[in-house]
Amino acid sequence: MSESPAAPFPAELLRSLAREHGTPLFVYDAELVRARTRELRALFDVVRYAQKANSSRALLALVRSQGCAVDAVSAGEVERALAAGFAPDDVLFTADLFDRAALAMLRRRRVRVNLGSPDMIEQYAELGAGREVVLRVNPGFGAGHSRRVTTGGAGSKHGIWHAELPSAVARARAAGLEVVGLHVHIGSGADVERLCEAADAARGLAACIGPSLAVISAGGGIPIPYRPGEARPDLARLARAWRAAEAALEVELDRPLELEVEPGRYLVAEAGVLLTEVRATKRSGEVDFVLVDAGFHNLVRPALYGAFHAISAVGCDAAQACFPQVVAGPLCESADVFTQDEHGRPEPRALPRLAPGDLLCVHTAGAYGAAMASNYNSQPFATEVLVDGGAARLVRRRQALGDLSRDEQT
Repeated sequence: MSESPAAPFPAELLRSLAREHGTPLFVYDAELVRARTRELRALFDVVRYAQKANSSRALLALVRSQGCAVDAVSAGEVERALAAGFAPDDVLFTADLFDRAALAMLRRRRVRVNLGSPDMIEQYAELGAGREVVLRVNPGFGAGHSRRVTTGGAGSKHGIWHAELPSAVARARAAGLEVVGLHVHIGSGADVERLCEAADAARGLAACIGPSLAVISAGGGIPIPYRPGEARPDLARLARAWRAAEAALEVELDRPLELEVEPGRYLVAEAGVLLTEVRATKRSGEVDFVLVDAGFHNLVRPALYGAFHAISAVGCDAAQACFPQVVAGPLCESADVFTQDEHGRPEPRALPRLAPGDLLCVHTAGAYGAAMASNYNSQPFATEVLVDGGAARLVRRRQALGDLSRDEQT
């Protein structure tokens, strides 16, 4: 019997969508995005969607309709957010440097910025006086589901080192900028206990900013259960830790503060699946391979982090006998394997005997799937579909082969 969870969509719907749109195919559940948004909006003053998790304009419009603000990490993400209907006041631009495209965008767009390096202060001030800024601070420690996504501590490039915060605040004021926000983000997929430690760090750091502080941000990194049986994060505990820090600061500063949280994967990961078709099976030594038409050009997390994604056979009888098999994609790379451990070694999964034409569902693929997709091996971007109230609509067409070289010159 398979240990994979049931697909979040009926098997017949997935089969129908595969017939209509082909595979690989991302399918998103609008109502689950709304439900995750409601959970956080009940606990925090502002839910700011970290769109790097999935910047689909359809999903951006969906979270906007639920009252979310948005975080952007590039000029392109700012323009994407505005195109999805967000007002400039709802957009926070977060970065550790200003490339020239970002500075050009900021001359046109009055969005708030979250500065992660001291050298950005004067560069931003040159755009015009009287601007408010948020400072992203590295508290000296970090945590994440992988060292590659740990965004705090001495080995991280992110944020202003905590000991340099007083001088950064002084530089900002000397440059005519008002520091109104403090942002602490220690990593992606960190456990709640470490995220609560960040709240204590933020409380101590806030004294460096003083009376101008109006917003504190808990950052993102809220984990989700990827493996069957994993517990959901204790959001209430997380909110209590940050509310306690907020309350103490409000007393010290004698002014109300606004508490933000910056979820990305938490809002969209579980709402998305990657649907892929089996194209071949074979045995190599003692290993049984299932070869599918999706690869790390569609979902790079297993190849990049050794990340786990549950995989199920669409329409499989739960009582059907299963066997250990490795699921791999079409790319000309040995790393193009969906079932591998954190060291890149193939890690077979219990799946029924499969044949060409069968469909597999890769779960929790709504975050860092399509957003990190590539055209490696000249593979086109996959189709994306949003299911809302039982109705499915196309939100991104499959990239045509002719589009792959459209912007090139010989």
